Parts: sequence; C-alpha cells; structure tokens
Amino acid sequence: MIVKEVLNEELLTISEVKEVLHGIMDERTELGEELGYELRKAVNHVSMFSKTSAAKSRELVDKLLEFEKMKPEIALRIADIMPMSRDELRSLYAKERYTLSDEELDGMLSLVLEATE
Repeated sequence: MIVKEVLNEELLTISEVKEVLHGIMDERTELGEELGYELRKAVNHVSMFSKTSAAKSRELVDKLLEFEKMKPEIALRIADIMPMSRDELRSLYAKERYTLSDEELDGMLSLVLEATE
C-alpha cells in the first residue's frame, strides 16, 4: 500500500486503541467476514497490555498534560504503562534534557493511582 499523504494524525493510548479495534472486530464479525491474522494479533496485544478503560486513560493524559514539563508523547506512555514508582517514571524521562523534582513525580504518581482505582 502506497501512502501519498497523511490526512490526520491523532495520538491514542493503548486503551483507546483497544476500543477502536474491538469496534472493527465487532463490525467485521457482524458482516460475517473472517478476521485477519494481523487484526487478531493486534486485538490480543492491546487486550493483554491495556490496564484501564479508554475514558480513564484519556482523562489521565489530560491531567498529566497540565504539568509544566509534560509532553503529549510522555503523557501517553505514562497512561499506557501506569508506572507505580518514581524510578519507573524517571525511566520514561531518561531521554529528556531535564529531571523532575520529587514533588512533580509524586503528583504524577498520585494521578496514576487515581486512574487505576
């Protein structure tokens, strides 16, 4: 498949991708189509690694973006991985040119804990 131009791009969490793929899967099963290998593997993957609902993960991303040193890509990674310690959070910021204070890390961790409940 040759792609000439990208019309639209949106960053999604794993939970949101799970919701979209399940919708595609349901639509194809209603039509009686056979599910392709790639679709089955993708659905299996997101089902295995999704840790919360799509609404909760999007809410977490929106709250994380309120932090000063937060990029959308990192907020999505945090929502996907759901780190439970400061060290896990620091590893997500390893490539960045700045470090986070303990207060910022604790604030992010508290948001993650709220989303997992």
